[in-house]
Amino acid sequence: MSQDVTETDKKLEDLYGLIKGIKSCMMTTRRRDGSLVSRAMTPREPNPKAADFWFFSNNASHKHDELTLDPQVNLSFFNTQTCEWVSVSGVARQVSDRDKIKELYQPDVKTWLGDLDDGVHNGGPEDPRLSLIFVEARTVHYNLQDIATPVKYFNIVRGMITREPPKVAAEHDLSKTELEAARRAEKVEK
Repeated sequence: MSQDVTETDKKLEDLYGLIKGIKSCMMTTRRRDGSLVSRAMTPREPNPKAADFWFFSNNASHKHDELTLDPQVNLSFFNTQTCEWVSVSGVARQVSDRDKIKELYQPDVKTWLGDLDDGVHNGGPEDPRLSLIFVEARTVHYNLQDIATPVKYFNIVRGMITREPPKVAAEHDLSKTELEAARRAEKVEK
């Protein structure tokens, strides 16, 4: 295994450690008029070897029209307890593969679709309203709190005295090249 892959694996491990406890993220898309719009989305358990994400979605939502016009999206995760964050820039596409839907389906999905009591539109994995959105990450930028709390507070006080910005966290990036190499190494299915 090359040094680059080892560093990428560590970054991916850090990334998934950050988002593991965060239940939802904000997905930002572009509307027809060019304005940006965000909504809360809950990713399915991601593959820890590539920064790609799967989401369930109602086919009738506006986001599908927005993704057809411009598939570029941003996913932002924020941990309110640690103030750590993740920003994923990627390309999204709608997936209607019933086998993949069944593979990723959990009962919580039904909550967001409801049951129309017609025997078809029941919020289950065969509901025709249900599809997936796959986001292939192109770049990832994240903030990791890797400094002990006492040291962080010392750095803040020192920054107040010296008027220099304190180091309270480390920012990291996963490049398109690193993400593509991780996908190839794991033969990740898109």
